[in-house]
Parts: sequence; C-alpha cells; structure tokens
Amino acid sequence: MRISNPDRVYFPATGATKLDLANYYLSVGDGIVRALRERPCMLHRFPDGVGGEKVHQKRLPQGAPPWMETVRVHFPRYGRHADELCVTELAHVIWAVQMSTVEFHPWNSRRADTERPDEWRIDLDPMPQCSFDTVRRAAHVSHEVLDELGAVGWPKTSGGNGLHVYVRIEPRWGFADVRRAALAFAREVERRSAGDVTTTWWRKNRAPDQLFVDYNQNARDHTIACAYSVRGTPNATVSTPITWDEVDDVLPADCTIATVPDRFAKLGDVHEGIDDAVFSLEPLLEWAARDEREGEPEPPPVNGE
Repeated sequence: MRISNPDRVYFPATGATKLDLANYYLSVGDGIVRALRERPCMLHRFPDGVGGEKVHQKRLPQGAPPWMETVRVHFPRYGRHADELCVTELAHVIWAVQMSTVEFHPWNSRRADTERPDEWRIDLDPMPQCSFDTVRRAAHVSHEVLDELGAVGWPKTSGGNGLHVYVRIEPRWGFADVRRAALAFAREVERRSAGDVTTTWWRKNRAPDQLFVDYNQNARDHTIACAYSVRGTPNATVSTPITWDEVDDVLPADCTIATVPDRFAKLGDVHEGIDDAVFSLEPLLEWAARDEREGEPEPPPVNGE
C-alpha cells in the first residue's frame, strides 16, 4: 500500500512522521487488530498532523477500496445511519492511516449485534489536579472489586493522564443495562476510596483533585481510544496494554510510538487472552437494583436511553 506524504511530520514534539505512524501500527499489528476486530470504529483524523484540524469521522472516508469492510449503525434520535469502518485485518488499519487517521475509537459492541456490547469499559479519568498516584490507587481498588466479582480486568494506559480497564462480557444486555452495571461498579469503587474517587455526574461538582470513574463510556455510541491506538498528542503517546503488576510503575508519558514497538516485540500482546475471559453482568445488575432501591440518584439519560 502506498503512503502519500510519508515525510509529513505528524507529531511536532518528536518529529515523527506519517510513515513512522504507519510503521508503528505494523509493529503492533496483532494487538491493534484484536482490539478493533469486528467493531464499528470512529476515526480521529489529522490531515495536517496533530497540530492541525482534528476530524471526527464516523463514516468510512470516500474513495475506500472495495476490500475495506464496514458495519452499518443507526442513530434513531437523529434518523440517520453511518457505515463505519469494521476492521478484520491489518490492511484496514494501514489504509485508515493513509487517510490521516491517528486514533481509533471503536464501539464496545461487534458487527454481529451492534446493540449488545461484549465489552465493559472502566475509565479512570483524573481531574486536572488529581495525581497519578490517585489513579493507581483507584486501579488497585478496581482490581480488588473485580476479583471479588470473579471478573478479569485488562488494564491499559489511556494515552493521556488516566487508566482504562476492559472486561469482556456476555453480549446479552443492551447499552442501558451495561451502563447501569458500570455505574454500580463505579459506586463500589467510590465507597472504598476515602474521597479520592467520585461518580458525581457534573464536572463542576467534582473536586479538582478527585478521580472520576466515567461509567458513561459504556453508553451507546460513546467511544474511547482502543488498546494500541496512538493518541493525538505532540509526543505520540499510545494507549498501552499493561499487566496489573505494572500499575505502580508505569508512566503513561513513556508509552509512545517510539517505545511500544520494542515492548510489543519483547512481550507480545499482554491482552492476548481477553476474549477468553467472559463475565456475566448479573451480579452488577443486582448491585444496581439494590442502589436504586436505596435511593441512589439516576444519572441523566444519554443518547435517548
């Protein structure tokens, strides 16, 4: 595949180019395809590099070759639909890079049934004055709760200042129930975190040094950068899969397109087993029902839920 303008600098702080970006995705091919496989995917494109305009692209860009694959998703609230990229092989990723894609933001459901997620996402999102030590503590509390539930969590850096944890789930429930379950989990983490963690919906009501467990990332059509996605930062940071043993040592700023290829070559995909560890949301939905009976407020609806 031909990469046009290969020498265009995409990441000004490092001088990394469009060709460097393509070579990075080639180096983590198995990992990025595993993260994206069969999922509707929104593209974050930067035609002039990350210092320029950012294009949020739901629909596959015009001019796609016939071997590119898509999945149609509907937006009933607006009476629209979009044929989004549906990655099944590495060539699909590299073609998207040729079309100036830096970030890949997949749905947490797959093409077989886009309305029933098979992935629950725990987004540990720090407020501006929240330390990364607080993020680490919240990750450990999350791990503790997951262990008690019998769920296997797969952590990764966000590529920014937070951490994400993904859990494969049975695709039996719609987005509203997955979000209810995610909120019940977030509230349990909040209870165990001595004020460091909040589930407060409105940003203005959170303390600047708190961490928000963003359960809303499980709402329909909400997406976050997948494992191995480069982020649109000057330093070309990467949302990097890690193990639980690495939580206390990882520095997200050190995970970049310059460092992750060597890590991948040495360790492989540390999330390789994610599809084999499937969890039922039933215990969390019981927690949600308990919270609702006890008068916990419901969050505002999103996307027509």
